[in-house]
Amino acid sequence: MQCESCMYYQYDEEYEEYFCDVNLDEDEMERFLRDGFRNCPYYRLEDEYRTVRKQM
Repeated sequence: MQCESCMYYQYDEEYEEYFCDVNLDEDEMERFLRDGFRNCPYYRLEDEYRTVRKQM
């Protein structure tokens, strides 16, 4: 899993650290913390050119 390239991986200037910005319900969070996911199902490649391709 490459969190650094995920669109949900955000930087918090106040705390000066990165965090995952996916909203999980209680069950999903429990599975996530127990490492119930081998590959993160929320991972989405950060693609800054996605909007540009749609306009073409």
